[in-house]
Amino acid sequence: MSSSQAVASRLPRPPWLASPKVFRTEVLAGLVVALALIPEAISFSILAGVDPQVGLFASFTMAVVIAFCGGRPAMISAATGAIALVVAPLAKEHGLGFLVAAVILGGLIQIVLALVGVAKLMRFIPRSVMVGFVNSLAILVFMAQLPHLIGVPWLVYPMVAVALAIIVGLPRLTAAVPAPLVAIVVLTAVTVAAGLAVPTVGDEGALPESLPMFGLPDVPYTLDTLKLIAPYALGIALVGLMESLMTAKLVDDITDTPSNKTRESWGQGVANIVTGFFGGMGGCAMIGQTMINVKVSGARTRLSTFTAGVFLLFLVVALGDIVALIPMAALVAVMIMVSVSTFDWHSIAPATLRRMPVGETVVMVVTVAAVVATGNLAIGVVIGVLTAMVIFARRVAHLVEVTSVLDPDGGTRIYSVQGELFFASSNDLVHQFDYPGDPDRVIIDLTRAHIWDASSVAALDAVTTKYASRGKTVEIIGLNQPSARLHGTLAGRLGSD
Repeated sequence: MSSSQAVASRLPRPPWLASPKVFRTEVLAGLVVALALIPEAISFSILAGVDPQVGLFASFTMAVVIAFCGGRPAMISAATGAIALVVAPLAKEHGLGFLVAAVILGGLIQIVLALVGVAKLMRFIPRSVMVGFVNSLAILVFMAQLPHLIGVPWLVYPMVAVALAIIVGLPRLTAAVPAPLVAIVVLTAVTVAAGLAVPTVGDEGALPESLPMFGLPDVPYTLDTLKLIAPYALGIALVGLMESLMTAKLVDDITDTPSNKTRESWGQGVANIVTGFFGGMGGCAMIGQTMINVKVSGARTRLSTFTAGVFLLFLVVALGDIVALIPMAALVAVMIMVSVSTFDWHSIAPATLRRMPVGETVVMVVTVAAVVATGNLAIGVVIGVLTAMVIFARRVAHLVEVTSVLDPDGGTRIYSVQGELFFASSNDLVHQFDYPGDPDRVIIDLTRAHIWDASSVAALDAVTTKYASRGKTVEIIGLNQPSARLHGTLAGRLGSD
């Protein structure tokens, strides 16, 4: 056996390669996701103001590349509505070439952000924001189906009901085949056999007839072009990373497995760069399709992501005429079930609301309201985090306690400060002392406190100044090492010159 063969033999085999059952689950999950991606990609292309093939090719390249480069197995990345909203003004005013250039630059920015550790910022996303993100996503997924249920032939409604019954009931009989795939096949067969006049995938837009081609963006390579596309590229990078990292964290929780967020960040960048060179509109993680893949179909490996991209391209190019016959009612039913299963119903249960701190509930509601109002998950998350920060600051600001005792000899007053001193909590610190009534010597004990910022040092300076103006001395004791270092650096140097 050669050395390379010996090394290969020691490498762990992918789970889908070791188990035929896992292989079947992953492949079928990819097929279901591919079918669900087609109308979504077409819709997002229309939203961005480009041809349907731009979104479809983007979904193919994003899924295939992220299957190899991403840090979260089984997560689906493709063309998304959030990215479409970012690039729509650029595509409308300057054309596809500038859009593609912005996607490539956005991918480069994502790689840079990954290298500087932007993924570590996920630790600052509170649980209440995460719950709001999940719930608002479920609402958006459901709302996206409403146009397919309003002003349509009456046959659509019983077809959706039948599809829902299959998706809910089939898993109780067998899990050998994904229920959503069965629903799609059954409804398509009935539609074709009976010649039913209902909306189909083909009605959403023309499907491409050729493979995507590699090429450079058709733009002037000048500084003016860079200035034009830079703001859009930054938007693509930030929105894409935020949605992708939030989705990765959600999948982590569902599957009880960790993922490499830094790898996911630069993987998204690589996927967007490749997508741009193949004329795609860019994208990021898709929470709805990821839930179909992970939660509905039970996929857990990169194979499902890869096959989703491959099946998508095969379906739209080689089997486009057949795919065009799929009734939208089947796909609407799949997405409705995704919406229902994604929503965290426990979070709005009366018992949960009674136990949950009011601030946590407010943050969740604000996040949901912001996302639903703007249609942008990234904006909602930012507003939710800012709300959580304000509530946290207000809560912590009241956790500083100041107590005092008079020394037995009556010549010294000892103040004990307990809590975290920062800009919010230190504002009232100045008013906690009896300047005229205290003896000539005052000790402020900070053993059970911590100084976090310059505002706290300034507050302590104000206290000592007030005592000094009355001819009294102040001694600050008990500083821990970080607090002593900050206080020593800034004390007496924050006043006006």
